[in-house]
Amino acid sequence: MLKRRIIPCLDIANGRTVKGVNFLNLRDAGDPVVLAAAYAKQGADELVFLDITATIDERKTLIELVREIANVIDIPFTVGGGIRSVADVKALLQAGADKVSVNSAAVARPALLSEISETFGNQCLVVAIDAQADGDTFRVMVNGGRTPTNWEVSQWARECERLGAGEILLTSMRKDGSRSGFDVELTSAVTQAVKLPVIASGGGGTEDHFREIFEKTEATGALAASVFHFGDIAIPELKTYLKSYKIPVR
Repeated sequence: MLKRRIIPCLDIANGRTVKGVNFLNLRDAGDPVVLAAAYAKQGADELVFLDITATIDERKTLIELVREIANVIDIPFTVGGGIRSVADVKALLQAGADKVSVNSAAVARPALLSEISETFGNQCLVVAIDAQADGDTFRVMVNGGRTPTNWEVSQWARECERLGAGEILLTSMRKDGSRSGFDVELTSAVTQAVKLPVIASGGGGTEDHFREIFEKTEATGALAASVFHFGDIAIPELKTYLKSYKIPVR
């Protein structure tokens, strides 16, 4: 069985780490470079950096900040926000990213996924999917969760797999920042739809929530932000807890 990954996320706005609820009401959570170094030291398996206003502001990701963070960590590093071209990906990889996360631009022009995968390999291509409940299904949202699309989440995940994605970062908007538990229903649907590794995001609030998402779904990773940023859960203790339930972690 694959070992499950614990992944802190740095949501970045104006060069600072921020965190909100349901993608709204952002509050400051600290210096991203300091947080990144601390997470690497604590035993995080990977780190995700999302420049959450890059697409809305129609600008590229903060390259210099990516470089600063890459210099203080020694774990896999995924960067997303404002990526629209192979050239954008090349710049981020050269700055120290190991993987890139593409969201809105992929929905707008799905061929971008094939271009990235064919140029750099699918191991560095993560497709981020922001999912909102829509009746008895889930809808793909873009532009920082502001704009609904015609894609149902599982259909879009399968299309991403076909086009060359190597991994899915799946965020439940209804759970985001709620600390009420990961979205088991959504995560199960997507892990059953694709063969790709799927990272569950949105709702992690307690150690039990991490155990539940790993026991009830095939998610290969669980991503969280505020519970790590504000010290509610310590990564070493979380891993010890998961191991006590025979959940394989690194």
